[in-house]
Amino acid sequence: MAVEAVPTAPSSQTRGNGGSRLRRILRGIARPYTNSHGVGRFMLVTGTVLTALMLLVALLAPVLAPFGHAQVADDAGRFANHLAPGGQHIFGTSTQGYDVFSRVVFGARTAVTVVLLALTFSLAIGVLLGLLAGFVGRWLDRALVMIMDALFTLPALLLAIVVAFLLSERLGGGATTAALAITAVYIPQYFRVVRAATVSAKEQTYVEAARAMGARRTTVMSRYLLNNVIQSVPVIATLNAADAILTLAGLGFLGYGIQPTEAAEWGYDLQRAVADAGAGIWWTGLYPGIAIVLLVMGMTLMGEGLNEALNPAIRVRRLLQVRMPGDVNASMKPGPARLIRRPRTTGGGSGGGSDQARRRPGASGSTSGTTSDAEGRDE
Repeated sequence: MAVEAVPTAPSSQTRGNGGSRLRRILRGIARPYTNSHGVGRFMLVTGTVLTALMLLVALLAPVLAPFGHAQVADDAGRFANHLAPGGQHIFGTSTQGYDVFSRVVFGARTAVTVVLLALTFSLAIGVLLGLLAGFVGRWLDRALVMIMDALFTLPALLLAIVVAFLLSERLGGGATTAALAITAVYIPQYFRVVRAATVSAKEQTYVEAARAMGARRTTVMSRYLLNNVIQSVPVIATLNAADAILTLAGLGFLGYGIQPTEAAEWGYDLQRAVADAGAGIWWTGLYPGIAIVLLVMGMTLMGEGLNEALNPAIRVRRLLQVRMPGDVNASMKPGPARLIRRPRTTGGGSGGGSDQARRRPGASGSTSGTTSDAEGRDE
């Protein structure tokens, strides 16, 4: 029995497909930057640079920081409290003797880690629940909408404090607890956006055609609906990341965030620096505050730039100036308009009669005929 050999794709073709896929991904990432212009491009580029700089600091924190985030001594002895900036402590030391520069650098890593975890959890839960509620409907939709509306009515910081307080007894006061507390704040936002888009998209013709062909519900949701209902999610996620940093700082400032011995956190450092401000010790609160402002401003500018570049409702397209080709004949170009006036004549004289005759073609014939009739009657 002969066995037919199945042809396999050559390795060069496989590499070519991988290269084309990579190029499509890179073009998709670069599209907002190439489509934007003016103020939108300035915001997008500035926000991307600031965010990339803070991400680089977070990744290289062990290399950039001269000391650990909870280190208060070295080989020479214990660090002095409230040491002014200079020497080996370029940002000074805090009330507990921590190196402020090391706390700021490791605080960037903590902020990025918590924000990424919170966005991952909230996107996974919010998008899935919104897709199910919008597609299935009925009692599931009503129950989920009621729960999300109840969570959405609570203030964001208050909800995060409650969740962090409930989880701190079991999970401790680490980055996971802070991330889950922030996750509870943003799940209702993604749920509402995805559910509204799903309710509108499931009535489209391509979804009805997929149902008529016998596609399963999971296939319809994953293949036909998911890519069409998450168009605005990246922009919302970027803006929520900036707000999540402020929520994390608020939790740390109030004492419900990450403990100082587990990780460096900017909100906790600001809370400890409040008492130092009145004593003229400015460096313990200045540098963590600047770090918060830079990261929040970078993500906010990047989110607003993405929104202007991707949102068709507010996107402004560049108008190109229309120019005549240089080789066009001068006689073909439109010249200036000229006003032509006809001479106006008075009523008497032969000129008036001829003018009336020109305006009324049958006037001369009818006049001559009437004169002949009159002469015949006289004879």
